[in-house]
Amino acid sequence: MRTINLLNPAKLSFGDDSLKVFIEDYLKTGNRRLYMLITEHVENLLERSIKNLREEGIEIYVDKSIEQEPSFSEFETILENARSYEADSIVGIGGGSVLDVAKLVAAQLKNTQSLEEVKGIGNLKERQTYLSCLPTTAGTGSEVSPNAIFIDDEGNKVGVISPFLVPDAAYICPRLTHSVPPSVTAATGIDALTHCLEAYANNFAHPMVNVFALEGIRLIAQYLPIAYRNGDDEEARANVALGSLYGGMCLGPVNTAAVHALSYPLGTEFHIAHGLSNAVLLPYVMEYNLPEAIGPYSEIALAIGAEKGNSPEEIAKRGIEIIRKLNSDCGIPSKLSDLEIPESSIDLLAENALKVQRLLKNNLREVTLHDAKYIYQSAF
Repeated sequence: MRTINLLNPAKLSFGDDSLKVFIEDYLKTGNRRLYMLITEHVENLLERSIKNLREEGIEIYVDKSIEQEPSFSEFETILENARSYEADSIVGIGGGSVLDVAKLVAAQLKNTQSLEEVKGIGNLKERQTYLSCLPTTAGTGSEVSPNAIFIDDEGNKVGVISPFLVPDAAYICPRLTHSVPPSVTAATGIDALTHCLEAYANNFAHPMVNVFALEGIRLIAQYLPIAYRNGDDEEARANVALGSLYGGMCLGPVNTAAVHALSYPLGTEFHIAHGLSNAVLLPYVMEYNLPEAIGPYSEIALAIGAEKGNSPEEIAKRGIEIIRKLNSDCGIPSKLSDLEIPESSIDLLAENALKVQRLLKNNLREVTLHDAKYIYQSAF
């Protein structure tokens, strides 16, 4: 059994009181100048918390500038703002984009390395600034992962991946996800399920991570349709948030595979939201992988309610159909053409997907340029 390292925050708080716990913990840090990156739609939910911190003498700069998947140029603007403010601590409260920016800002605030030097896997060597994260969507798992993903000047998605990006503390408050609209609930939820599914069916899968992955798959498949239909269902929101957390815990030690690699160009070329890209592509990539993934796919299928069949392959196929139905039940388009992506872009999409070898190497079935084109074509 290969050696595996789990790098999670020193403190992990889960539950509807987690926002209160964050305030209590922050006041014990001794920091006084907080740079707070937030998603605008939760600003009203944070009003009392911000007031409480300010009443305790904490200076707070609230930054609401991140509205979509972040670019490195946007990051550098925010980093300069945080330095000018003389921040001594960073908190990210938002979706994955907000959290990713917060993580890298905290790392680079006092770091001597340049941005170019920290790009890639394991290149970031330090973080001196206190960092905490509170997700407002149940999707990326960024609050517990060592990953931060950005768009570079050429329009490619580039990762900064380092243990120093794991926050000091993460606070998962399901109540913060209640205001997320149904379409975003669906797309981010399938994204979280994909994190779990691709970690479970992976060349580098590990028994310890499989525990998180399979339970995350089960929870999201069961509760996401409920949360999609009724965003105020507390049980559904909590269980999807828990599934998302498990997905984030899979990202560092195992990571994702071909679904994510093929989804990246949809975001960079056509600005399709990351979660939606994953959701649309997921069943098509699963069909492609099936010959090499019958074992794990059949186990996944049973976890999400597939009936037993005469063979593992039959069970696995039923699981793929359940994933298709889950997408449909959550209003996810079934084809790339539904996203108004031109079929003529397949060659470009495939070429760009093949650049994401850090993920494709994890896939149970090899993906060549020809294979990538085939998967995209199937999805039209």
